[in-house]
Amino acid sequence: MGTALCKRLIREGRPVRGTFVSSKAHNSISTGIEPVGMDPIGPATDWTHALKGVDTVIHLAARVHVLHETSLDPLGEFRSVNTEGTRRLAEQAAAAGVRKFIFMSTVGVNGDNSGPKPYTENSEPHAHNPYSISKYEAELLLRGISSKSGMEVVVVRAPLVYGPGNPGNFLSLLRIVYRGYPLPLLSVDNRRSLLYIGNLIDVLITVLTHTASAGQTYLVSDGADVSVPELIRRLAAALSVPARLFPMPAQAIRFFGALSGKRSLVNSLTNSLIVDISKIHHELNWTPPYTLNDGLRETTDWFKKEVLR
Repeated sequence: MGTALCKRLIREGRPVRGTFVSSKAHNSISTGIEPVGMDPIGPATDWTHALKGVDTVIHLAARVHVLHETSLDPLGEFRSVNTEGTRRLAEQAAAAGVRKFIFMSTVGVNGDNSGPKPYTENSEPHAHNPYSISKYEAELLLRGISSKSGMEVVVVRAPLVYGPGNPGNFLSLLRIVYRGYPLPLLSVDNRRSLLYIGNLIDVLITVLTHTASAGQTYLVSDGADVSVPELIRRLAAALSVPARLFPMPAQAIRFFGALSGKRSLVNSLTNSLIVDISKIHHELNWTPPYTLNDGLRETTDWFKKEVLR
């Protein structure tokens, strides 16, 4: 996300300062960006040198995509980075005179199963795992810091973000579909909202530049929801492979998922999780510039070129 956003900002002629962990090479920092080495994000990170002269902070970094958790206290680890790390950054940003703080959150704050009715910004929060709990707690902390300091805070809650370079479960799904593994998902009748990276970057630029975004929370997506079987068919078609789907009751899929310790993954394949993006459309006049098919095509083209080579 950070790399894609910085490239867009640089193309638009905006001065950008990008942070990276000092102990690692900053190869991900795009040309034209002022790189600033930092200690890992946590409750004691010193951001003062990175924040000097900065007008807006866009906070995308987080502990996420932990596919094989080894910590004995996962919630504590997520809180250290995503909650207390965000608090530290926001407090120092406010002290440095930063005007606007844009925070990348997750639709998981609302829950992991919307049912047939989409989540909205007014839906009751129901953070369901350590990651989403840590993000919701960070949102609450940011509101408190904003009320005390006057720094404008904008929260963007996104569903699964996909696109060229995507890690995590979406990349795993691409591999599974390409390799032709049979999937027992033909009978799944659900709807999922997704967010292409190009649409996410456009959202971030919009809330960055629009004065009406101050103090708001926005749910965002590609604006076109899709069932998991249909998503697999579209991916298979783009990859020029057959979609190998066979029927199995969703209850049975969830049962075997629980037995194998994959409850969260199975829920993401069988539950509905849809969001209503009408608020950001009406308030900021934002419409996704890329369709779902645009995003899937760009992603599968990247997969064939970079992952399968």
